[in-house]
Amino acid sequence: MANYEREDKYDLEKIEQLKYHYREVLRLLGEDPEREGLIKTPERVAKAWSYLTKGYEQDPVAILQSAMFKEEYKQMVVVKDIELFSVCEHHMLPFVGKAHVAYIPNGTITGLSKVARVVECFARRLQVQERMTLQIKECIQKTLNPLGVMVVVEAQHLCMQMRGVKKQNSVTTTSDFCGAFNQAKTREDALKIVRSAQKKIKKTWQSFDFRTFRLYFSIQSVKI
Repeated sequence: MANYEREDKYDLEKIEQLKYHYREVLRLLGEDPEREGLIKTPERVAKAWSYLTKGYEQDPVAILQSAMFKEEYKQMVVVKDIELFSVCEHHMLPFVGKAHVAYIPNGTITGLSKVARVVECFARRLQVQERMTLQIKECIQKTLNPLGVMVVVEAQHLCMQMRGVKKQNSVTTTSDFCGAFNQAKTREDALKIVRSAQKKIKKTWQSFDFRTFRLYFSIQSVKI
């Protein structure tokens, strides 16, 4: 039987430094980092966090510029239900939800997947939801120069669910808009489209179980 070997690309120097510190964290928590179940944990966690914060190494402007096209379409473009996984910078616990992005082109459009990639770029950093919402809007506005941009983010925060106030069903909604979306009618048209997706977010984290936790640690890219 052939041996299976993963081929992941990491900054090995950074991984080694993170491994050292996570090993010390385990000791401080009262664990034995040399016991069988924890021997490889520092390396696994180092690689997981390297992936979860990969947004620092990405340029969201370059992402949009890689697929910009001249088009005379000047009606609303809405990309909704963009799943996002981010990490709260206050407690370094995950928040999970969806982003809805609308913009009205002004002679230039971008590839639809690039909108989702911009969301991913800002989400894969230590964040607060309010700032992330603003960053997504400003990036699209400055790069595409559309007639207007609106961003709505809905998320559930583990820092409110598994500690502190422990409100399991709380959902935080943030929004930011500019240009044509300052007009109530335009904004309401976009919100009608977004509202059709709002009920779905509750299915994202109806309960917090191990499968969801594994999803948060992006098992699809970092096998634990």
